[in-house]
Parts: sequence; C-alpha cells; structure tokens
Amino acid sequence: MIAIIDYGMGNIHSVNKALQLFGAQTLVINKPSQIKSCDKVVLPGVGAFDDAMSELEKQGLKAFILEQIKKKKPFLGICLGMQLLFEKSQEANKTKGLGILKGAVKRFIDRENLKVPHIGWNQLRIKSKDCPLLKNVPDKSYVYFCHSYYSKPSNADISAAATDYGIDFTSIVWQDNIYGVQFHPEKSQSVGLKIIENFVGLC
Repeated sequence: MIAIIDYGMGNIHSVNKALQLFGAQTLVINKPSQIKSCDKVVLPGVGAFDDAMSELEKQGLKAFILEQIKKKKPFLGICLGMQLLFEKSQEANKTKGLGILKGAVKRFIDRENLKVPHIGWNQLRIKSKDCPLLKNVPDKSYVYFCHSYYSKPSNADISAAATDYGIDFTSIVWQDNIYGVQFHPEKSQSVGLKIIENFVGLC
C-alpha cells in the first residue's frame, strides 16, 4: 500500500492514477488515523512552503511523515514535496521545513533571458547511476518543471541528478530510503512514468 499525503496542495489525482498504472494499491490520506500501515509514502505538492508546512502540522501529518521515514519506508517527495524535506526556504522567513535533509531552498535569480518561474521541459543530467529511481532512465532525458525555488543540499552527494536553468540545480535527491524530484513525473510522459514505475517497484 502506498500512502499519498493530501494536505490540500498537491496534484493528487494525477499522481494517484500514475501509481495505479503500475499496479500499486494506493490510499489518499489527510490524517494519520486513516491508515494503519503502508509500505511507501508519496508527498506531492504545489504552492507555498509556509502554507504547506502549516497544513502538515495542523493535520498531524508532519509526525506521520517523520515516523514513516524513521521506519525506513521508501518516501517520494514531488516538487514542493521535495522542498519540504529540507531545513528551510527563502520563501518562508519563519517557518522551518521537515529538516529530514540538510540544506535550504532558494529562489531563482531573475535573469534577462530566463523567466521565473521555471516552467516547461528541461533535461536531467544524471549524477548517480546507482539511484534506484533512475533505473533505465537515459541521461539527458527531458522532464516537466514548474517552480520558482530549488533545493540546495548541504551534502552534494545526495544530488542524484541536476538540471541547468541559469545555474546547475539539484533536480533529484536520494538519501537512503528518501527520494525527491523537483519536476512533475506524473506530467513527464514516458520518462516520468518510468520513474514512478521504479518507485512502485522499490522493496
């Protein structure tokens, strides 16, 4: 069973359908009491960092997330769901992140030829070929992005893939059982579906 966390700020329907496409049993939850056990957890997200953390706290989902990760269950954060794994964000001056991964979330600098937010297709430069999420995903594959902020891990070794948008930013993180993707795999056609299939297949 894969628990999909619904805190009112994610593309839940598309993520759910993509997981089910590969035979996953899923359950969308907005409070921990709705599920007795799960094998994996997905945290989607669209919107503001501080609003998302506020909802996770209010619904008791922050403690649930930390507990599942501590139990070494495969965990996937998508877009804002990846950013929330870090300690803090420039988008939120007072609100702290989950602090599961060391590092911060920063805003793209406005540049003359690069619009913010970063919206559209861009390439993955694979840095860690051993990352289970990237099995059979070719280097320089295109995926779909929609974000104004990017994650900067303190430990560069957890950056499994990077993407160029004026700067080289981390587009996939991997640390033990924890995975995060800055792009939207559910909107990234065959490459995104392969990444989702790989997550479903994790033990």
